[in-house]
Amino acid sequence: MSWPIRGQHATVSNNGSGSEKDASSFLFHLKTKGSGSEMKQDPLTREGDTGMPCCSSTTTHTSSLSSISISSSSSSVEERSKEGSEEEEFIGREGEVVSVSIVTVAEESCPLEPFVPVGGHVEVTANESAAWGGDGQSKASQSTQTEEPREKEEERDVGKEESDCSGLLDDEEDGEEVEEEEAGGNQVFVSETTALMSDTLSHRTSSALFNIKMKRKLDHGPDIRPFHSGKKHCKGPDYLSPSSLVPFQTTPTTFGDLRAANGHSAQRRRITSGPPPSGLQDWLHVFQAWSGPERLLALDELIDTCESNQVKHMMQVIEPQFQRDFISLLPKELALYVLTFLEPRDLMRAAQACSYWRILAEDNLLWREKCREDGIEEPLVVKRRQTLRPGFLLSPWKSAYVRQHRIETNWRTGDITTPKVLKGHDDHVITCLQFCGDLIVSGSDDNTLKVWSALTGKCLRTLVGHTGGVWSSQMDGNIVISGSTDRTLKVWDAESGECVHTLYGHTSTVRCMHLHNKQVVSGSRDATLRLWDVESGECLHVLTGHVAAVRCVQYDGRRVVSGGYDFMVKVWDPQTETCLHTLQGHTNRVYSLQFDGAYVVSGSLDTSIRVWDVETGGCVHTLTGHQSLTSGMELKNNILVSGNADSTVRVWDIRSGQCLHTLQGPHKHQSAVTCLQFSRSLVMSSSDDGTVKLWSLVTGEWLRDLVALQSGGSGGVVWRIRVSNTRLVAAVGSRNGTEETKLMVLDFDLTDIE
Repeated sequence: MSWPIRGQHATVSNNGSGSEKDASSFLFHLKTKGSGSEMKQDPLTREGDTGMPCCSSTTTHTSSLSSISISSSSSSVEERSKEGSEEEEFIGREGEVVSVSIVTVAEESCPLEPFVPVGGHVEVTANESAAWGGDGQSKASQSTQTEEPREKEEERDVGKEESDCSGLLDDEEDGEEVEEEEAGGNQVFVSETTALMSDTLSHRTSSALFNIKMKRKLDHGPDIRPFHSGKKHCKGPDYLSPSSLVPFQTTPTTFGDLRAANGHSAQRRRITSGPPPSGLQDWLHVFQAWSGPERLLALDELIDTCESNQVKHMMQVIEPQFQRDFISLLPKELALYVLTFLEPRDLMRAAQACSYWRILAEDNLLWREKCREDGIEEPLVVKRRQTLRPGFLLSPWKSAYVRQHRIETNWRTGDITTPKVLKGHDDHVITCLQFCGDLIVSGSDDNTLKVWSALTGKCLRTLVGHTGGVWSSQMDGNIVISGSTDRTLKVWDAESGECVHTLYGHTSTVRCMHLHNKQVVSGSRDATLRLWDVESGECLHVLTGHVAAVRCVQYDGRRVVSGGYDFMVKVWDPQTETCLHTLQGHTNRVYSLQFDGAYVVSGSLDTSIRVWDVETGGCVHTLTGHQSLTSGMELKNNILVSGNADSTVRVWDIRSGQCLHTLQGPHKHQSAVTCLQFSRSLVMSSSDDGTVKLWSLVTGEWLRDLVALQSGGSGGVVWRIRVSNTRLVAAVGSRNGTEETKLMVLDFDLTDIE
């Protein structure tokens, strides 16, 4: 007989014969012949009339039963069906065995509990194995456990699963969920009086042995990680708590218990060189009889008498029991927080440990922070090989970091390809150089500027309009601004070559300028500074106060800082046209400036470099060590790199005032340093000796020469350099005609990105 239950199937069979009855709400009883008393409900049955085990809900929560079968081993079982009755009665006779099995019980109203028997296999067997007594009392129910070999096998299976839960996913190429099942992991023995069989046997009771075997599944999160068993889940009113089924497990008290709990009992290495020594068991009994402090004292004495190979054996047995992969045991958020303290190189090594560590080490937000720490502002999305397993997402930020690392390796050790040579200014001096995107703009004392393609090396257009030599320039996108000895500034469109504005106002050579957004500040030999609007060409403010030529200027959109031949450094408020501070201390002309909004750094012909507080105007540090004019500087965060006419380059910490490195030695420049730039870990410097050298910012070591003119030392000069992430542009020439004026472009980009 079969009933459809919640879309599943239930069958009641008697010697292979049965009938079917539709019943959406399942109800059955076992009754004695001629008796109205029904079978007593077992402890696993919920309160109510259903008579169903509590694992399967028929009222409030949806459950699914694959099949329910009730079979009788006796052929004499009679089935009575009363017409109009809502229940089926089964009459059992003395000595027959009633078996009830319930398969595949799944509670869908509550998420899966990681380490409890949900969605597993539940088998209930009731066996009338007790002899019937004549005194009306049932004999003591007997529970026969599984044989000892089977117990050991189940114990090993439990330990294995717990070990697998705490470990990592070892196969990097398998990104799918891993399911492990354990058979015979938990057993519960319940003895209960089942039913009255008949009027004549009313005083005879039977004992039932319920052996519940459950399979369990690991609860996998979306990141394919086994969650810790302490994860909380919602519990419905019909939730079957593990504590109601499984007896309380005490904490392991001995090392053997700990090994068994961890599932390593089968892995223990036994010494098989010979039979155990006589008296070993007596010795162990004596040891067990001692107190804790006495045992510790005995162990100390025992270790002192052991040889090194014996101690090594103890370590091999003991150490694995205390090793834990804490990363996989932590919640994902905490594990990622721990990984933030690793350097990127260490993160890449950690990703090779196992599959789950790789998943963590590919976290996109984690790599975004690592990239921003190294100054990488944009993620990189590149097409990868198809050999990577489907569904595994690579972090775009990690890809950007790896790409940058490979580019930096190219700078350090890669082959230097033949540079592109850009010729166009004849034998004139290239006085200024700008590099933005794929466009290079060079200014010369031949009164022109030229726009070049960094990709092809071709001259795209020549900007003609100045009537004097061009001595300063700035560039932002396609906007180019130039200053000339003709006392004007010109705003150009680099794409069209058109002169958008000509800015009049200075009465002498425009020697320096600094562009910020759509405003540019220019400094002139007429000792004034002017703030211009680039889009309209209007002069917004005029700053007067210097008594000699203005040689260098910086502008951050809020403050203007200028240095001049009057030995002074001035801090201005351009909106009110007032001088906020006059920074006095230099004893010669100021040739170079850097300004980061908080500190002003000035380089002078008096060989010193001074660090000033922009708010107070006080001198914070005086950096000494150079022997001549500091012609160029670059400041990033608290790191300052300065180039000097004494042929050296120095690296400073402006917060402490300490010189971190002096870039010199056997490979140092042989003449004055003309220009420099530095990145996260590299310093590039050019010199009158005709070379461009590459240094390590971290160690101060010389790495190699990127450019070395054949005429170096005999007139060949590198006047200016500009560096992007992947390219170096050097303006070279000579003052005596030994080297042709030209631009050299070196490309260190990657050509094998897939």
